[in-house]
Amino acid sequence: MDGEQGNRNDNTSLGPGRPPDTRLLSNPLMGDVVSDWSPMHEAAIHGRLLCLRNLISQGWPVNLVTADRVSPLHEACLGGHPSCASVLLNHGAQVNGLTADWHTPLFNACISGSWDCVNLLLQHGASPDSENDLASPIHEAAKRGHVECVESLAAHGGNIDRNIRHLGTPLYLACENQQIACAKKLLESGADVNNGKGLDSPLHVVARMCSPELAHLLLDFGANTQAKNADGKRPVELVAPDCNLNQLLLEREGPPSLMQLCRLRIRKCFGIKQHHKITGLDLPEELKKFLLHI
Repeated sequence: MDGEQGNRNDNTSLGPGRPPDTRLLSNPLMGDVVSDWSPMHEAAIHGRLLCLRNLISQGWPVNLVTADRVSPLHEACLGGHPSCASVLLNHGAQVNGLTADWHTPLFNACISGSWDCVNLLLQHGASPDSENDLASPIHEAAKRGHVECVESLAAHGGNIDRNIRHLGTPLYLACENQQIACAKKLLESGADVNNGKGLDSPLHVVARMCSPELAHLLLDFGANTQAKNADGKRPVELVAPDCNLNQLLLEREGPPSLMQLCRLRIRKCFGIKQHHKITGLDLPEELKKFLLHI
């Protein structure tokens, strides 16, 4: 639990006037310090707030990194400890620091599912989108089912339709991992229901996995039942013989109802991340609920 004070007699305390470990190496190219796993990392990963403060007051650098470029801030976020992350950021920790695996503190926060860490990092200027395709925060959050993290990233300008070649879109990953709440949140935020992985749409992966709830969700948001994947197959052609999705997909292969077309068109007019404005329309409550898929 974050905020754990740790042992007041922790052996990581060096005592007044004693300098940090002399094995630390200066890195003039990166402007920080490289070390092996340090007491700073240990305190951060375990949420030992008092110990972390003591180490900082003794002169330990907040941007101390291991040989793999892992900083204490990375570890605090991976452990889901916002209080430790806040102390580090307030003492100058690099909010967008990259590890050797291209992980940012924000990516690590999305692994742990710490909504508090995600918000804290975004408030301190963390980029919601990664600069590479190896560690995308919103993809990681969607894959793991961390709905609040997905919502925060989308609200701070994260690209909800970012298509990474080996992963697909966040929606595709959410469907592939059967994270229904995340899939719904992405769709409510304006994600393209037909944008998946290559020619494989989210509905294709749901058909293969036989997930009726996800299929209903995608179809309600306008999924194309006629889309063909790289093998030229429609979603209905991927359904296993013992799966009950066949009837649903066949029933929805025809043209959408006028009511469904109107809902999709109105939502499209609001654009990505503007659907919350539907609640402010001068419309009957039942109609607003229909437009919001409530």
